[in-house]
Amino acid sequence: MAATVRNVVTSGVFELDGGSWDVDNNVWIVGDANEVLVIDAAHDAAAIAGAVGDARVRAIVCTHAHNDHVNAAPELARLTGAPVLLHPDDRVVWDLTHPDRAPDGALADGQVLEIAGTALTVRHTPGHAPGAVCLHAPSLGTVFTGDTLFHGGPGATGRSYSDYPTIVRSIRERLFTLPEETTVHTGHGESTTIGAEKAASSDWP
Repeated sequence: MAATVRNVVTSGVFELDGGSWDVDNNVWIVGDANEVLVIDAAHDAAAIAGAVGDARVRAIVCTHAHNDHVNAAPELARLTGAPVLLHPDDRVVWDLTHPDRAPDGALADGQVLEIAGTALTVRHTPGHAPGAVCLHAPSLGTVFTGDTLFHGGPGATGRSYSDYPTIVRSIRERLFTLPEETTVHTGHGESTTIGAEKAASSDWP
């Protein structure tokens, strides 16, 4: 059975720098009936585990460590036995939410994660967070961008550990080099394509 992509939307609160915002998060489940990867375990471990069903969770992959993307990761790991994977440059952000529980493994630029016969390549895309990554699945025509690239442009960079010139460079060098028809599955909101966002990027400051 070929890998498929499923989406679960969970709701909760994003907290950083003393502020809090109500948010809806996209949780992406990639795989087949036997095994899956969970991308960004947000807010509700039970809901995510329910969506996974009987499939084995091979890993819980964090696109970055803002609390709204990782707050359910330890509980989902407990429920499923899966390791939590994070780029080490985001450990400083992870520790704001989980100071007593380290990730189980590290993500690295160029690393390939395989699930249900499908390869996802890790692309380090700092800017929104220092250890932010995107996951490119060429055979699915898809890239999972977390909060690096949205329908409408780059992710936010007005808070701690973020930088606007860095995120723009990451997007232009690591994402806009992908085929324009590539579907962009984001951390919040609707999906888009590389071509659509590249075409709109001339208006970016």
